[in-house]
Amino acid sequence: MIEYKKKLTIKDMAKALNVSTATISNAFNRPDQLSESLRLRIIEGCQRLGYEGPNAAARSLRTGVSGIVGVLLADSLSYCISDPVASQFLAGLADVLDQRQCNMLLLPGQEEQTSYKSRQMESMVDGYIIYGGLHPSKRFQRLLQQSKPIIAVDVDTTDFITVNIDNQEGAYRSARLALQHRPQKVAIISLRLTPVSSVSWATCDACYASPASVSRSRWLGYMQALQEYNYPLEQLSVVDVPVNTHRNACMAAFMLLSQEERPDVIICMSDRMALGALQVALQQHIAVPNDLKIVGFDGIAESQFTHPTLTTVQQYNELKGQMAGNMFLGLTPRQNVILPTDMLMGETCPEVMS
Repeated sequence: MIEYKKKLTIKDMAKALNVSTATISNAFNRPDQLSESLRLRIIEGCQRLGYEGPNAAARSLRTGVSGIVGVLLADSLSYCISDPVASQFLAGLADVLDQRQCNMLLLPGQEEQTSYKSRQMESMVDGYIIYGGLHPSKRFQRLLQQSKPIIAVDVDTTDFITVNIDNQEGAYRSARLALQHRPQKVAIISLRLTPVSSVSWATCDACYASPASVSRSRWLGYMQALQEYNYPLEQLSVVDVPVNTHRNACMAAFMLLSQEERPDVIICMSDRMALGALQVALQQHIAVPNDLKIVGFDGIAESQFTHPTLTTVQQYNELKGQMAGNMFLGLTPRQNVILPTDMLMGETCPEVMS
């Protein structure tokens, strides 16, 4: 028969190590309050006796603070972990939380079923960072009812404090660069501007009618540049993709490059889309940039490892994560932030030399 040992408490450890319960608690939760030698003596003593530290759930109930930040994602967990932009953002946020010995709880926004377990997890967090978009899910509605701090990142909203980039300006600059080459036929691969579940052709009217989002801001930037260059919008080809994956990007690019009147410029709302377009172009023996120019958006590392290298808009995703984390923890003022972008000049769309 297995013999179960009594679980050690903080009082047991205080007595065994001849210190107060507050000192034991500080060794685990507020190490800056103790000398390094005392903290190490307590941690080593606890490890030797098999004590893992104060109960986090009990501490949360007692203090009202758990040290856990909920991150509500617009997409699935698997997508956000594999997507280079989302993973860079999470890395920046984790960097700040690590320094403050806090944790993050990743929550997919599109919850299909409500369970006791999911409600229990949500109750543990000190507040939320919403990343990538707002979804009218049951989870989002519960989040609003909790009256906990909320910071939104890459979300076009006036309801919360936000950390964003200037998407419209970045998109405008990238489109203007491409249009300097005076193309005959322009195409755009857009993201989630129309309510479709598959890669589909889209009209300008449908894209304009899209609700406020990061993608719509980029669309407005593209339209601003096209109108400045007096490009006839009735000649514009647009393919909209529902999810930013390499497979969808290749499908969209194949549709565009299979037209009888093939585009000589493709403007993409993400680097994944641009890399997909580049792959399809090379497979069809289309010379880039001589016969086709491609611009992306994001500045992911992979964009500079291709041949030819990608011309794109550089955004600083880790910085966004760091700024959101610092703001959430009260280390910097909670106020709206719009970060600038830079053009990252590659070989797929060179600058026009005057």
